[in-house]
Amino acid sequence: MCYSAQIKADYQRFVREYGAVLSIKDFFDLFWRRLADPRIRVPRAVESAFASPETDEGREIKSMTAQHAAALIEDLRLKQAAQRERLAAAELKLSKKITVTATESKRIALKKIAAFQERIDHFQRAELEALDSRIFPGSFVPVMVWENGQRVFKPMRYHCRPWNMPESFDAEYPGCYNARRDSLKGFWRDLYGSHHGVVILSAFYEHVPRHRVENRPPAEAPGTVQVEFRPDQPQDLLAACIWSRWSRPGQPHLLSFALITEDPPPEVAAVGHDRCICPIQPEDLDEWLRPSRGDLAAQDAILDRRVLPHYGYAVSHRLGGQMPRSRQLPHRERRRTR
Repeated sequence: MCYSAQIKADYQRFVREYGAVLSIKDFFDLFWRRLADPRIRVPRAVESAFASPETDEGREIKSMTAQHAAALIEDLRLKQAAQRERLAAAELKLSKKITVTATESKRIALKKIAAFQERIDHFQRAELEALDSRIFPGSFVPVMVWENGQRVFKPMRYHCRPWNMPESFDAEYPGCYNARRDSLKGFWRDLYGSHHGVVILSAFYEHVPRHRVENRPPAEAPGTVQVEFRPDQPQDLLAACIWSRWSRPGQPHLLSFALITEDPPPEVAAVGHDRCICPIQPEDLDEWLRPSRGDLAAQDAILDRRVLPHYGYAVSHRLGGQMPRSRQLPHRERRRTR
């Protein structure tokens, strides 16, 4: 499965090349709700779309982004202060007597102080880095859909909750940030043929067996490493996805999506990864975004003639996010992906 990807966030170019606009209303609602809900995660590259706002709504979004960052920094500084107190207490004990407990407490305090500072620096940094474009399951990213006769970018959560499922679906099916192509007419039948979108990516990431990457026997290289897969020829990858609008009385609506995945090309499979995104051809974009449930064969054909770049790979040393929950659950639960 594609557990992480790198979004392209050059919105001015998107408008120029793809004729797409941002749904300001949906972005405004997302950033407003984030002020009260720390579970909402938005990559900094997405926030950058509102760095130079030209409308009142855009200026309010920029202000809310600044408020959110300030609140996070304040919380991190409070946690840092608590660790400094812990450090001082440990050093005082060590000045009187060397103990394992005090030594370990000092080590942990120093480690956490540095980690909190790294996050503070992240929020205070003005320039964007490649890591700021990484998306992980649970984060909100721009998805291009068709609405009111035009291409529109809407912020959606990277973990699809179908409109007809309960809220508990998220925990029961933690791997539904991807949709296997061979499940589109089964598990995903209520969305395939009616709710299509694309996410513009430049690369995707996955954890693969270390011995496959290093071309060594399994016993000599146990465990996994995170690998970045990127086309040899840099290009926009219009990764096909399905999406849903979920709503219940008294609860905020949720826009969410899952990337469609297919069997991998040989160069990806050779490294030990068994899935790959499905980038569609640019000339198929509008037909994909405006599907017909009565003609699923036409949608299948779009996926059949998908773009097939040759992917190079490199070991990625910085995760920049949390492991998806499906990788933290017992094996029987990890199978709950579709």
